[in-house]
Amino acid sequence: MTATTMPDTVRLGFGRLLRSEWIKLRSIRSTWWCYAILVVVTVGMAALLGNAVGVPDPDQPKDALYGGFVNINTVSVSLTALVVGVLGVLIITGEYGTGQVRSTFTADPRRTGVVLAKATVLAVTTFVVSVVSTWIGVLLSAALQSAKGAEIVVSDPSVFLPILGSSVYVTLLALLAYGIGLLLRSSAGGIAVTVGILLVLPILLSGIGTLMAQQWVLDIAKFLPDQAGMQLYTYSYTGVQQDGVVLNGWGGFAVLAAEVVVVGALALTVARRRDV
Repeated sequence: MTATTMPDTVRLGFGRLLRSEWIKLRSIRSTWWCYAILVVVTVGMAALLGNAVGVPDPDQPKDALYGGFVNINTVSVSLTALVVGVLGVLIITGEYGTGQVRSTFTADPRRTGVVLAKATVLAVTTFVVSVVSTWIGVLLSAALQSAKGAEIVVSDPSVFLPILGSSVYVTLLALLAYGIGLLLRSSAGGIAVTVGILLVLPILLSGIGTLMAQQWVLDIAKFLPDQAGMQLYTYSYTGVQQDGVVLNGWGGFAVLAAEVVVVGALALTVARRRDV
C-alpha cells in the first residue's frame, strides 16, 4: 500500500508579500483620499504662505529668513500628520472589519512577514508622497519668496534637514498609528487613540504643567510623539535658551522611533498570539 503524502504548505516570500500589500494599499479608496489630502494641504499651504508672508529686513540675522522659510514649508505638518495617522489605522483595521485579515494571515501563518510587509509598504509610500509634495511646495514658495527679494539657499543644512525631517516625521507617525490599529483591531478605537495621543494629551499635559508651574510635567510632554517628532522639522535658532529637557532633531527622532518600535513590537506580539 502506497502512503499518500500531502504537499507542504506554500508560504509566500517577503517579496510576494510586499507586492500583495502594495496591491491592497492601492485598492483601498481611503488611501487615495488620504494621500490626495496630504498633497493638496502640503503644496497649497506652502504656496499660500509663500505668497502671503513678507520677507524679513535684510539687516536681520539669517535665522529670521531661513527660519521663516522652514516654517512656511512645515506648517502643514500638524494637519498631514493626522491624515496619515488615520490612514495608518485604517489599512489594518479595515481588514479586520471585512474579515479579509483571515486570508491575509493564512498566506503567512506566522504573521510576522505580512505585518512587516504592510508596514514597509505604508512607510515607503507615505515617505515618497510626502517628500514629493513637500519639495513641490518648497520650489513654489522659494520662487514666491525670491520674487520678494529673499535669497534662500534651500541646500543649506539648516533649511534642508528640517524640511526633509517633516517627511520622516509623518512617516513615523503613520507607522505608530499602524501599530495602534493592529493592537486595537478597531477603526474607531485606533483613530480615537491616535488623535488623543497627537492632540488631546499634549494639550492636557501642557495645560497642567503651565497652570501648576511644574516643569517636570512639561518635560514629560516633550517625550510625547508629536512633541518629540516636532524637533525633526523645527528650525534651530542660534542663541535660543529653553527651560527643562531639551531635545534636538536627532534626539526627537530617537524618541519617536523608539516609541514606534515599542508599539509595533507589542502589536506584533499580540497579533501572533491571539485568534483573528
